[in-house]
Amino acid sequence: MSALAILTLRNEGAFLLEWLAHHRAVGFTDFLVFSNDCDDGTDAMLDRLQAMGWLTQIRNPGPWDEGPQWAALKAADHHPKVKAATWLMVLDIDEFVNIHEGDRTLAALHRAAPDVDAFAMTWRMFGNAGVVGFDDVPITQTFTKAAPNVLHWPWRALMVKTLFRNTGAFRKLGVHRPRAPKPGAEDLRWLDPRLGNRLFSEPGRNHYGLVQLNHYALGAMESYIVKCDRGRANRESAAFDMSYWCDRNFCSDEDRSILSLDATPLRAELMADPVLGPLHQRAVAWRRERFSTLMRDEPWRALFGRLLMTPPARILSAQQAAGIRQYRSE
Repeated sequence: MSALAILTLRNEGAFLLEWLAHHRAVGFTDFLVFSNDCDDGTDAMLDRLQAMGWLTQIRNPGPWDEGPQWAALKAADHHPKVKAATWLMVLDIDEFVNIHEGDRTLAALHRAAPDVDAFAMTWRMFGNAGVVGFDDVPITQTFTKAAPNVLHWPWRALMVKTLFRNTGAFRKLGVHRPRAPKPGAEDLRWLDPRLGNRLFSEPGRNHYGLVQLNHYALGAMESYIVKCDRGRANRESAAFDMSYWCDRNFCSDEDRSILSLDATPLRAELMADPVLGPLHQRAVAWRRERFSTLMRDEPWRALFGRLLMTPPARILSAQQAAGIRQYRSE
């Protein structure tokens, strides 16, 4: 069984090795990575990883009519790696697959649900929890405060990413789920059939029994400033700002479950490589310098001040969420 993860990156070299080590430990056998106009050496890291047989890099320089991620997915639709894979999933660098079965691998997930063709994994938001400075420490160890098992609002915090069997039932990859279904795609067996045509899970239910997608959307406050400067991968999305922060900064529950899958040896092996190790350190230094540069401008200082002043998002009750939803137009 082959499982291919498709990833789009720009200036994320400081986080790359942890992400790759984790997902190789989970059971992804290959990675197709698109790099977009990197300044921090991410593309050089990908070159080395490709030479080591870890992944395939495709440079995806702008400008793009639809944004870098959609341009990458259009190219991926026709790539031989995508055609050949048994399972496919589109992921971002701040998303980590977290399986709660057996040895916490894809094999354990498939044993638990052998007839399922599509696993729509619901985001579980891991908030900032007051972490100010960026440190070169694994994200999964640093951020352990998350949204509760049952979240009533907002729906944006309950979006999904889909691991699906590559049966040819869809013509196109999508950010959250495969697109352009062919005749017969309706027969695809979803872990939750209600998610076969939706981008987010239903609020007010626990969606994390078998598998969840840990979403470290914010990171340290310093990293968030650099993320805002980088911009969104999807041109149709709004810019990163305080609304993005508030919709994702949930810190009510402790969740260390992802640490049960130990990817430390794989990460250490990558860090010990004589080429990758220095490139990783270069990316870390670039991130720190970029933050310092941005903070010389008042708009970035103002945003950073707001981050420092803003507490974690308050959990809304079912009644409060219903009071908001009653005004939506059908």
